[in-house]
Amino acid sequence: MSRIKNQFTVQFWGVRGSIPSPGPHTVRYGGNTPCVEMQVGDKRLIFDGGTGLHVLGQSLLHQMPIEAHLFFTHSHWDHMQGFPFFVPGFVKGNHFHIYGAIAPDGSTIEQRLNDQMLHPNFPVPLQIMQANLHFYNIEPGQPIQINDITIETASLNHPGEAIGYRVNWLGGAAAYITDTEHFADRVDENVLWLSRNADILIYDSTYTDEEYHSPKSPKIGWGHSTWQEAVKLAKAANVKTLVIYHHDPAHNDDFLDSVGEQAALQFPGAIMAREGMVLQVPTSVPLSESFPVSKFSV
Repeated sequence: MSRIKNQFTVQFWGVRGSIPSPGPHTVRYGGNTPCVEMQVGDKRLIFDGGTGLHVLGQSLLHQMPIEAHLFFTHSHWDHMQGFPFFVPGFVKGNHFHIYGAIAPDGSTIEQRLNDQMLHPNFPVPLQIMQANLHFYNIEPGQPIQINDITIETASLNHPGEAIGYRVNWLGGAAAYITDTEHFADRVDENVLWLSRNADILIYDSTYTDEEYHSPKSPKIGWGHSTWQEAVKLAKAANVKTLVIYHHDPAHNDDFLDSVGEQAALQFPGAIMAREGMVLQVPTSVPLSESFPVSKFSV
């Protein structure tokens, strides 16, 4: 992704939920687990560290030294399993700022990334990484300021907790909201707030309504939403582009084609997340004219 001073772009490196799903039936959409990169002016923001992070890392090797900000929604395996295979993290001279909320058990994101690389789970420890790693504990609801970029945060409805993000820059906004379950009787206020008037909304649409309410195998309480709820949210929040994301590993390319067609009929701005897809966020006014300055800065 090129560094152009006044561009705000979003690139998808992993769009699949739960487990990697490689094979001939997932070629068009991809089988890597969550990882989204946003190039915001001269800053690189990365959201989640699923297996897509490994692919992103390979693409960065010719651009080193690298500085980037890596935001975790939570530490379920599919969102952090790519971190031990993120090659730029092992290269001296690279700098990574890593953010995550404290888990219900009190562990920090640094502790959880460390623990997944301990024996007998992994052959080398986190400490073997030679890049400069700076860890930040964030609280849902507390915004983050990186120069003139404001990143808003809010709690999501997910087992073990998760956090959603909204990136605001020069009048453009992109929301990254995955691993959240809708409420039956209302729109989630936190999700609605993060999504408000967004140019791009990336939303957890793991299931269809039929799968979610299936009499034989309901998904209620599993912590994920549906594409139909995504459409409802996009309409309520006045979103311009809705990206249906976190595809179920059982959904092959043909199935996702069908979902995309149905979603676009109900919301013309709906598209399906695909690995390699790049979207442009329009920018206009200076950030200071539209958004308050955060108290939390790095």
